[in-house]
Amino acid sequence: MESPKWLDRILYPFRHHTLALQSGQLHYIDEGAGDPIVFVHGTPTWSFVWRQQVKSLSRSYRCIAPDHLGFGLSEKPAQFAYTPEAHAENLEELIHHLQLKHITLVVHDFGGPIGLHYALRHPENVKNLVILNTWMWNLQDEKPLQKISRFMSGGIGRFLYMQGNFSARILLPKGYHERKHLTKDIHRHYLKPLSSSADRLGTWRFAVALNEANPFFTRLWEQREKLNPIPKLIIWGEKDNLLPLRWLAKWKLTYPDAQVVPLKAGHFLQDEKGGEVSEAIRSFLAQPSQPI
Repeated sequence: MESPKWLDRILYPFRHHTLALQSGQLHYIDEGAGDPIVFVHGTPTWSFVWRQQVKSLSRSYRCIAPDHLGFGLSEKPAQFAYTPEAHAENLEELIHHLQLKHITLVVHDFGGPIGLHYALRHPENVKNLVILNTWMWNLQDEKPLQKISRFMSGGIGRFLYMQGNFSARILLPKGYHERKHLTKDIHRHYLKPLSSSADRLGTWRFAVALNEANPFFTRLWEQREKLNPIPKLIIWGEKDNLLPLRWLAKWKLTYPDAQVVPLKAGHFLQDEKGGEVSEAIRSFLAQPSQPI
């Protein structure tokens, strides 16, 4: 595929790859050689959010970062379900298509439940887990979050997302502790893939999923012990205005053997602390580990 004219090839110098799924064309990048690292983004971002990590780590590893359908440079089909579970099935198909073995899975935001679904189904093929500001449990006790999600599922909420690009214009900037990291040029790369109302269906469905996908989240959480043997690194932006800091404590309580790297950053720590996130992953992967 050709690069869109708005894409800065210095910021994002990667080759384009696509996989024809039943629901549409999935775009992904595949850089470097070596042990595979799969980066899974959330909303309203795309593989662009991982650009600093891919540039750095692809010198030593094979780095794969897909754009979920409805996001980035992937197709945005009107008939796709856009549920976390549907995205998880697409991710599994990509990993199978590329025949990736013993992967390091790096997940963020909605990429958590999407990517961890794969880890729970195929723990034997996941060598390491890297967890950034995400969850995989039922959110029904998060009352404010549930109230917002139910509101967004209605007509006004749908209008805000579909017509006003609420996710990329309003929520994304709130996810930065220091707004200087969200320059006008960087912000443009998150806005452009969502230029039309039809392009924003995926972001709206994620807002709805915070409530509607609770049964899916519950099924993931009930299997959490399957992940116990997998080495884990938790990198957490402690200045996150979108997800509560106590979720970090929940991860630490669930997986007390996990290494934890807290950073003075917001929700989108890959952008704010790109070098530190990359180095934390590099150091973690350099440690001796038991073969699967």
